[in-house]
Amino acid sequence: MSMGSFVNSMDPRSGLEVIRDWNGVAQVVLRSPKGASARVSLHGGQVVSWRNDRGEDLLFTSSKAIFKPPNAMRGGIQMCFPQFGYSGTLERHGFARNRIWALDDEHPPLNHNDNGSKVSVDLILKPSEDDLKCWPHCFEFRLRVSLSKDGDLSLISRIRNVNGKPFSFSFAYHTYLSVSDISEVRIEGLETLDYLDNLSHKERFTEQGDAITFESEVDRVYVSSPNVVAILDHEKKHSFVIRKDGLPDVVVWNPWEKKSKTMVDFGDEEYKQMLCVDAAAVERAITLRPGEEWTGKLELSAVLSTNCSDHLDHPVSI
Repeated sequence: MSMGSFVNSMDPRSGLEVIRDWNGVAQVVLRSPKGASARVSLHGGQVVSWRNDRGEDLLFTSSKAIFKPPNAMRGGIQMCFPQFGYSGTLERHGFARNRIWALDDEHPPLNHNDNGSKVSVDLILKPSEDDLKCWPHCFEFRLRVSLSKDGDLSLISRIRNVNGKPFSFSFAYHTYLSVSDISEVRIEGLETLDYLDNLSHKERFTEQGDAITFESEVDRVYVSSPNVVAILDHEKKHSFVIRKDGLPDVVVWNPWEKKSKTMVDFGDEEYKQMLCVDAAAVERAITLRPGEEWTGKLELSAVLSTNCSDHLDHPVSI
């Protein structure tokens, strides 16, 4: 079933369109002049689609995904805040991905000039009374999602402490990438790093391979990672390049066969077509004093694999 919707409003000058999903939740569609697009749902601030100029969705969405609030849809890019996984007392991956966000009309300016080369949407999340009961900290979470003229997707999160006391949180862009065959995929940029293995009670290991490849379940947090990581898909002959800033860790996850069969919103064989590679701040919590703001940036590009090595030395520019 497609994300059936009706057009709510369209601004052809900005490349923005607002539609409604079948639950009546607004989604913002970003379009680049060359034909790439992205869709951002106000449910969770989740990026639910990112398509290249050939209409291919570069993000994975499970065929069994449940598109019904309050739970996050299985796929896309989820905002994990103020907790990642089960590392605290809150629901898994925190509550931000399960809440309804608002369009941010104020969107205080960011310190960069893109000369109109990007189309962007600004969202904001503030805690509800129920949120404050389970996590008693006042915050403003501003999210800007942008699509460049070349189809690159960027996300900038700014979390401000508007509380009277410090608070700490963990964070991740939980990113489901669409791949042709997980056994033909490798990750470059994480070799020789230490990682925490969630399949071994977070025991610390050092990556020994020249690149990360997949032949069984993987659930790891690579710590103190570089700001550029590449995911090479041999069969598709293209690579994803992840650039990040303010996010020291990279989470790598594929459930493989056995775990896939235990997830109600995930197909038994779908582990072959997906890989989660998350820019994150997990190992060490981020602490904000009153009035302080944290920024975490992610940029995703899809490039021909032959050009991939050029990107690994490219600085973060978002």
